[in-house]
Amino acid sequence: MIYPDTFEQKAGFDKVRELTLTRCLCALGEQRVKDVKFNSDPSVVFEWIEQTHEMKTICLMEDGFPTDGFVDITPALRKLQVEGQWIDENELQQLRRSLETIKQLLAFVKRVSDKYPTIAKLATGINYYPYVIERIDSILDKYGRIKDNASAKLAEIRASIRAKEASVNKLVQGILRSARDQGVVETDAQPTVREGRVVIPVAAANKRKLKGIVHDESATGKTVFIEPVEVVELNNEIRELEYDERREIVRILIEFADNIRPYLPELLSAYDFMGEIDFIRAKALLAIEFEGTKPILNSTTTGIYLRQARHPILQLSLKREGKAIVPLDIELNPNGRILLISGPNAGGKSVCLKTVGLLQYMLQCGFLPCALENSEMGIFSKIFIDIGDEQSLENDLSTYSSHLINMKQMLRHADNQSLVLIDEFGAGTEPTAGGAIAEAILQELCNKGTFGVITTHYSNLKHFAANTPGIVNGAMLFDNERIEPLFKLEIGKPGSSFAFEIARKIGLPEDVLNEAAKKVGSDYITFEKHLREISRDKRYWEKKRESIRLANKRAEEAEEKLRNELEELEKKRKEIIAAAKKEARDLLANVNKQIENTIRTIKESNAEKEQTREARKNLENIKAEIEKPESSDTLIERKMELIKQRQKRKAQKNQQKSNAESKPIKIEEEKAIEPGDKVKVEGSDVAGEVISVSEKSASIAIGSMITVVKLDKLKRISSGEFREVSKQKTTVNKGFDVYKRRLNFKSDIDIRGYRAEEAIEAVQDLIDDALMLGFSKVRILHGKGNGILKQVIRDFLKNTPGVKSFGDEHVEFGGAGITVVDLDV
Repeated sequence: MIYPDTFEQKAGFDKVRELTLTRCLCALGEQRVKDVKFNSDPSVVFEWIEQTHEMKTICLMEDGFPTDGFVDITPALRKLQVEGQWIDENELQQLRRSLETIKQLLAFVKRVSDKYPTIAKLATGINYYPYVIERIDSILDKYGRIKDNASAKLAEIRASIRAKEASVNKLVQGILRSARDQGVVETDAQPTVREGRVVIPVAAANKRKLKGIVHDESATGKTVFIEPVEVVELNNEIRELEYDERREIVRILIEFADNIRPYLPELLSAYDFMGEIDFIRAKALLAIEFEGTKPILNSTTTGIYLRQARHPILQLSLKREGKAIVPLDIELNPNGRILLISGPNAGGKSVCLKTVGLLQYMLQCGFLPCALENSEMGIFSKIFIDIGDEQSLENDLSTYSSHLINMKQMLRHADNQSLVLIDEFGAGTEPTAGGAIAEAILQELCNKGTFGVITTHYSNLKHFAANTPGIVNGAMLFDNERIEPLFKLEIGKPGSSFAFEIARKIGLPEDVLNEAAKKVGSDYITFEKHLREISRDKRYWEKKRESIRLANKRAEEAEEKLRNELEELEKKRKEIIAAAKKEARDLLANVNKQIENTIRTIKESNAEKEQTREARKNLENIKAEIEKPESSDTLIERKMELIKQRQKRKAQKNQQKSNAESKPIKIEEEKAIEPGDKVKVEGSDVAGEVISVSEKSASIAIGSMITVVKLDKLKRISSGEFREVSKQKTTVNKGFDVYKRRLNFKSDIDIRGYRAEEAIEAVQDLIDDALMLGFSKVRILHGKGNGILKQVIRDFLKNTPGVKSFGDEHVEFGGAGITVVDLDV
């Protein structure tokens, strides 16, 4: 129930309706805008709101939505329901165009149906009949004319018309030439058409010289248009043929109407769908322009919580003036069902009331309200409004009488599902009586559980609201210094009318104001003064509270920043540790490669295999000890330093070889090798310290590696020679020797003719050198033959450390006769 009938005009919805009409594409959508009505069924309202919300998203986010061809052809279609009726060529062309639009709409909705289910639901049961378009295309050309081949008879008639028109033109041209020769017509005169007949323009003075029928004359009367008598009969025949043509066209159109008549119900439903889409789109465009949103909808409870609410018509008006609207926060809940707003005149009380009424009415008509999307709104079954002057001379109603009639309707029909909007409550009569009646009405509305927004200036109503559960005071704020309203609503305290301040600003004499203050009494002045002081104090403490909130926020942000920095430092620490461990593993792998090279040297010295395996095992134990995870950062750093020292000692040993070959070695007196002696392996640059001695072999420490070598392959050297070798290897071999060896290294080896043991040893040397020098690929030429040597080499490669993969060379470069080995460098 909406009361009174002029609610839309009072709240401003009539202007909203007009704005929506301008955004429609066709008469079908416009009619739905005109027919939209208030609805109190939550399921229906929620569906309307969801449709508009989805369409708003489509307009903002989706491409390909059709907006052309929205034409209302339903009147012509309804005409076809009567047999013998037809639609003309123009209506037929519009039918073709609009059906194509419906086809595009259905295709678009189907494409986005998963994202917009409520819009997709509108297309349920809507069918598109290609037959209708095909039938139109068979009889209508692209210019909207009936095709010649629409029927055989029509083609015959039009051919006859063209033949006779050609004959007429030929005769007229001959007559015109003759008339020119005789000076009857001007030399530049040309045939023209009047009333569907070919005529010749002749000067009025010569009209008797050309036989024929006068059909028209110029505006000045100086020229007449004559149909020569020779072509009258032909023109009559053409006219008869044109009548035949029209009758045949009508027959074709009637036949078309008979063909599509069975589809008319479905076609009309399709046009209803197009009109509904147009209507929803118009509402969505309005919501986009005025920032309307879908609020949180409550189906179980009635109430309103509007955040940043705006009256769209006021917003539009202020925008034209270059001003910004002040949004409002309004709440009506079970604990505060009625909001009593007081404050200065022209302070925005009525706008606040209208905003609540209009946005609630828009919601229940399917429009998105102009508020933030976190606003909450319920559904009311009845809305009442009493605003403005309803006095009537015809009905013998005064202003106050009209207000009382509205109050009577509210008291009679209002309930806990109703929203009442009353402006200037109690005004229009003697204040004491008017205030008492208003207080009694307010008490009754509160007892009924009615929701409402009421504006007033009466102090007794402010006191009553402050002491009555369910009623909340609200104030429109006022700037005391500049003496102007702020248009901001503050809920929880009454507002002052600021009558004396406004009168003083306008310029009333001060003695008049002083006299008025005496008459009104000290109680009123004191009450208003206290209200202003409370308002001032509240604003002061709100500023303090806001500054404290900002300070707490900054402290929280600083705390969060410190926490993030600590987390980042911890993350970096872990990354550094992980990088250190990775570097340690990489260094260890490099050490392992050098160890393999040393073992190759030992093999050349004919060291015992069992002792070599034992040395490898010891090295693996060292490797496992280094890779063992540590909990302390200090231990990790110490381990890394040890690894670097071992790597450095290994580099020193590689330098010793080149220096040893050029520098003579001092031979000491022959005596048995003992633990602690410095020794060198014959045929190599490897030097170390003896750890233990057995019967035929000795364990020596070469840097961080321990290996076993036969005694006859060892030579004792002095401590000075040992230090010199180490020193030279540190300074020279670190760069130059490696660079020299890389230049001289050959990644190919030819082992054809080798025995199996020789071939394996040569391949091992090649792989060791390649790994040490950083080469990632080597090639082994073993030939094809019986494949025995190839198989021996590949069996060896399967178990060789550092070998990533191997396979045959490309057929163009040797194929199965060459094995290509990829190394893990």
